[in-house]
Amino acid sequence: MTRINDLGGLVKIENQAGREIVKDPVDYVKADLDLQEKGIKILYYSLTELKDDPTTYELLKEYLADEEEDLYWSKGQLEIIDMIGRQNWLAKQL
Repeated sequence: MTRINDLGGLVKIENQAGREIVKDPVDYVKADLDLQEKGIKILYYSLTELKDDPTTYELLKEYLADEEEDLYWSKGQLEIIDMIGRQNWLAKQL
């Protein structure tokens, strides 16, 4: 929020409906992957719009790198689940 204030923007905070609680760990990884993919698309678009603001551009670029790392982890976990099976993956998480 500090960066928004620095740029003279207004921070708008409002209540929104909560997300569905995912209880199954495998479903959680899948849901998280879906959110990551959507978020990364938004970040790529945002970066194209921020060419004239190098500070925000660099901040978002670092954030994008972190999100891409999380995306690769989630994809890797789903590949492992496919290879070793759900029960073996769950046991490995303990």
